Amino acid sequence: MDDDGRYRDGRSDFVRGAKDIAKVAKKQVGKKIGRGADKMADEYTKRSYKRFEEEDDDEDYGGVPSNDGGYYRNDSRANDDEGHSDSTEGHDEDDEIYEGEYQGIPRADSGKAGGVDGATAAQAQQFRDLSAYEGERRKDQEELAQQYEAILQECGHGKFQWTLYFVLGLALMADGVEIFVVGFVLPSAEKDMCLSEPNKGMLGLIVYLGMMVGAFVWGGLADRIGRRQTLLISLSINSVFAFFSSFVQGYVSFLFCRLASGVGIGGSIPIVFSYYSEFLAQEKRGEHLSWLCMFWMIGGIYASAMAWAIIPHYGWSFQMGSAYQFHSWRVFVLVCALPSVAAISALTTMPESPRFYLENGKHDEAWMILKQVHDTNMRAKGYPERVFSVTIIKTVKQMDDLVNLGDGAAWHEKWRIKLSTLFHQVWHNFQAIFSPEYRRTTYMMMAVWFSMSFSYYGLTVWFPDMIKYLQKQEYASRTKFFAKEKVEHVTFNFTLENQVHRQGEYFNDKFMNLKMRSMVFEDSLFEECYFEDITSSNTFFKNCTFIATLFYNTDLFKYRLVNSKLINSTFLHNKEGCLLSDVSDENNAYMVYFVSFLGTLAVLPGNIVSALLMDKIGRLRMLAGSSVISCISCFFLSFGNSESAMIALLCLFGGISIASWNALDVLTVELYPSDKRTTAFGFLNALCKLAAVLGISIFTSFVGITKAVPIMFASGALAAGSFLALKLPETRGQVLK
Repeated sequence: MDDDGRYRDGRSDFVRGAKDIAKVAKKQVGKKIGRGADKMADEYTKRSYKRFEEEDDDEDYGGVPSNDGGYYRNDSRANDDEGHSDSTEGHDEDDEIYEGEYQGIPRADSGKAGGVDGATAAQAQQFRDLSAYEGERRKDQEELAQQYEAILQECGHGKFQWTLYFVLGLALMADGVEIFVVGFVLPSAEKDMCLSEPNKGMLGLIVYLGMMVGAFVWGGLADRIGRRQTLLISLSINSVFAFFSSFVQGYVSFLFCRLASGVGIGGSIPIVFSYYSEFLAQEKRGEHLSWLCMFWMIGGIYASAMAWAIIPHYGWSFQMGSAYQFHSWRVFVLVCALPSVAAISALTTMPESPRFYLENGKHDEAWMILKQVHDTNMRAKGYPERVFSVTIIKTVKQMDDLVNLGDGAAWHEKWRIKLSTLFHQVWHNFQAIFSPEYRRTTYMMMAVWFSMSFSYYGLTVWFPDMIKYLQKQEYASRTKFFAKEKVEHVTFNFTLENQVHRQGEYFNDKFMNLKMRSMVFEDSLFEECYFEDITSSNTFFKNCTFIATLFYNTDLFKYRLVNSKLINSTFLHNKEGCLLSDVSDENNAYMVYFVSFLGTLAVLPGNIVSALLMDKIGRLRMLAGSSVISCISCFFLSFGNSESAMIALLCLFGGISIASWNALDVLTVELYPSDKRTTAFGFLNALCKLAAVLGISIFTSFVGITKAVPIMFASGALAAGSFLALKLPETRGQVLK
């Protein structure tokens, strides 16, 4: 018994000793893990990606290098499970602690310390996993960029790209139309909807505000749910609300429809350029993206031509009582929705961007599309026998968290989770363009986009306003003055226009079935006169006296009688509502449309030159050079003292500055990687619309006051933009990131 007791006591002492040794070993291992994690974190943050890539173990990628330097993923994806996994074993090999090793039994007095050590180890492990994933993802992206360029070279440039060119051109054309719609219909809509000056100003700016929101939202979504799908949604919203805006009667409803229409079309520019660039090889990208810009010019020409052909024809209208009116300008709004509808129909026949699929791990879908591109081009070139030789394409490691709600979750809960996850993904992607890697580029691009947009949109709206101002001055110089005239028993049944009558006396006169335009009667007497079926615009009676005068079916409302006396005078059946101005403004309307047509057409030479030289002289030289020449051309504005001179200067400025815009679009596409491209482009385009609103508001406030301030603002902004553009990296000759 004594021997057995001593044996049990010895065995107990041995077990306690082993436990104590294990406890001490566990603490030492925890300290070692913490020091290892800190060392790894410091090393990772200090070393460059190049060094990281050199030190990275190629065995983590289950593939073999291809001839073009990229990686083709082999069929043994399950090999990842056979390799070392930090997430399954919990430690690195250097820690010398293996899965299943005895680590002691936690005691109550050591639970707190053990918990702290465990949390530290878990955080270190999470950091190592995240760092490794980011490194692998970046390496995957660089390998994919090289291989994707080689695949595009094999696919060639041909029928498929040209088909996509015209399809996306329709979407870009719809954007160009949207800019001009409100400006063209405003002179007619202001009479139709009784718009005040503040309401007219808001209607003119609401499209830019909508496009600003749309560019940011749709640009972010296109990087998450796809270029094609997002573009279809945005164009559908644009076409639907453009259609509704043609029929709504009230100002508020029309304003809302144009806002929603602007939100829809706002996604066109950032998505179209990103989408098309991902089907273009390196040597074709700059040129063909510049050719694509021509559709924005075509959109402006289309809008000008349709306005010219439709709006002045007031016979193209009908009304149901006084409550519903459908005038010719509403027909014009309806016609302007056609490019967007055509773009939707054509886009349904085109595939998604294969680069987007590869960035999101969808290998098979991307391969099928690239094979379609290859086969389409080869058949069109007369080589149907050529086979698409690529079998496996590199895909990028995914880092998205999957949320499994189970089969029992309600549909609204699933949608809420999906939308919430999508929002966080978009927001995280937006924050990524301000990460240290892209921060300087983003800030520089923001400055260039803002300066370009501020000067361009400010001047392009200031030019027509200056032309209108010069027209008014010229019209006022032809005003006829009549003083102290006496007219008795005369019937006026012809148009009275641009006249001033002072101290006149009119006795038993009849004003019937006539139109008064810019007529002013001052200190005059009307006795026993008869006014019937009068339509007036800019007509006023100041300090006049009306005795025994009858007004029947006229629009000579009380506000047109300024400080006038009415003695035994009667108003019967006054015209109600805000009527359209008469065809008297037809010549002015034609001039506005003609000026817009010329200004838009003038960018054609600039488009051609920029397309031919973009890949020869580079994006930065094109951007900076065009900005400098545009800056110099601003000083010629001081010589614009006539209508013809202003039109010529408008054409000159537009033709020169378009090259800057083309270079800026190409540069924006190439500076950001595929998973952030439309997000960055959408944000910069939204900033562009904000700058446009500021430029328009500031420049137009100086119309008729001074030319010096607009010239100074425009030239200063263009000079700053050209200087900053030279600080950006050149992207000519580089693969698409």
